[in-house]
Amino acid sequence: MKNQIKRNPALQIMLVTLSLMTMGSALAQSVKFIALGDMPYSQPADFPRFERLIASINKQKPDFSIFVGDTKSGSSPCSNQHVEKMTAYFNTFQAPLIYSIGDNEWTDCHRVLAGGYDPLERLNHIRSTQFNTSNSFGKVKLKLQRQSDLMPQFSPYVENAMWHQSGFLFVNVHIPGSNNNLGRDEESNQEYASRNSANLAWISQAFQVAKDKQYAGMIIAFQADIFYSPELATSASSGYRDTITLLKEQAEKLPIPVLLIHGDSHQLKIDQPLYNQKNKLIENVYRLEVMGAEQVHAVEIRANARESSPFSFRALVVPQNILNPLK
Repeated sequence: MKNQIKRNPALQIMLVTLSLMTMGSALAQSVKFIALGDMPYSQPADFPRFERLIASINKQKPDFSIFVGDTKSGSSPCSNQHVEKMTAYFNTFQAPLIYSIGDNEWTDCHRVLAGGYDPLERLNHIRSTQFNTSNSFGKVKLKLQRQSDLMPQFSPYVENAMWHQSGFLFVNVHIPGSNNNLGRDEESNQEYASRNSANLAWISQAFQVAKDKQYAGMIIAFQADIFYSPELATSASSGYRDTITLLKEQAEKLPIPVLLIHGDSHQLKIDQPLYNQKNKLIENVYRLEVMGAEQVHAVEIRANARESSPFSFRALVVPQNILNPLK
């Protein structure tokens, strides 16, 4: 057979072509993306660190990146200039970047150190300037399906989006920290109630799409650490109880691998956070919490539709960004 291959150039070409086709098929079943958030916090000192991280991400050539909110600390100004600067940063990512809004960008902007802004005015400004098209950020744009287009009854929620790649469904949901904007005053409670209804409908829609399209798995990105206290799953005053309850119900009904990605608490963490009403672990749901604040680093995720356990993770650490390097 080896001699036949050597004597037959056409057979050699055919075998190489088949090999490349097989490799291409395998690659098509996997996706590599980056998750990051909660940065740059110390401004302007962290701007060079953030720029180094973006450069490092661009070198990895991911399919896209997901920024899970908090483009600044809660005690820095919520100015238009900051929004413009972050938009410019997001568009220096070579691959598409999808952005999930955090609490520091709007819910906490009433604070004196943040400028004493009206939080709803800040949210409307972000929506009108950063979510005024169906495209992602980045030098290469990704066309997104926005809730405002697919579900007209929720037209204000332009930030909620979904897209798919390599057999996986990706979902962006606006769930910020600061208790999801619940409990500060009556105006914030009304805003929470309306957006919470939209979010629950969007998550339910995503699970239905994943079922109908038979996706191998689903990735859901948002900003808040909805797991930092057990009471958040049960307390009537929790802005996250409804979301946690729905995730449990949907994940048990559709037992495909689900990865939840968020920031907020600034600690790299990978675990399985959900338990059902019988206190049994819901084993198909995983959680990735990204670094942030002082740790200006990111996480590379690979999802392979051919694997029963499809998610793998690698910390993307920029050596120059380490504040306390080991000696």
